[in-house]
This record gives sequence, structure tokens and C-alpha cells, in this order.
Amino acid sequence: MIAVYGIVNCDTVKKARRWLDAEGIEHRFHDLRRDGLPPARLDAWIAALGWEALLNRKGTTWRALDAVQREAVNDAASARALMLARPTLIRRPVIDWPDGTSVGFDPPRYATLRPR
Repeated sequence: MIAVYGIVNCDTVKKARRWLDAEGIEHRFHDLRRDGLPPARLDAWIAALGWEALLNRKGTTWRALDAVQREAVNDAASARALMLARPTLIRRPVIDWPDGTSVGFDPPRYATLRPR
């Protein structure tokens, strides 16, 4: 089954979940705040997408970091450590499809990954 990772109150996650529902695509939701972030899952996303695609530098969590913390993120290891400590730094939603992973709300990309 498709897994959607995000946080409940994120508008982008809500849009993605509405799109999946409208398309009749079954999915389960994993709340990163409530359910946590398994390190192995984050490692798989970094391998598939790259840490730069996952790290949300536009959100409130990023802006709340001090300059030293932001400047310390300069490679996969430092980004991984910060995203594990603060899962809300991950760009949302991350969707694990049967044939790949996507990040953000991207219906054209979803159409290429959706189950047939």
C-alpha cells in the first residue's frame, strides 16, 4: 500500500491526500510528528531523492533554527541528523509508491508512479 508521510495540518499534505482520494488510490498516512521518523526510512529517501530535495529550507522550522544550525547543514550526514531530530524539516509530503518515491505535491509525477 502507498504510504504518505507528513504532518496532519500541512496544507500540501492535505492536497496530496485529497488528490489520492479523488483518484481512488488507497493509502495510509504516517504522521511524522505523532508516529516519528524511522531512520531507515529517511536513509532510503536520501538514497532515492537526495538530501537537498528532502530538506525544507522554506518552512517555519528551518527559519526557527539559528544561523549556526542552518550553516552546519552542508552534506547528507548533517542534513540527516537534523531531519531525524526535527522531522518537520522534511519537505512534505513524501510518498512511497510501489515503483518509487516522490516529495511534494506533484500530480504529474504521481501519475507516473501510481499503481496500474
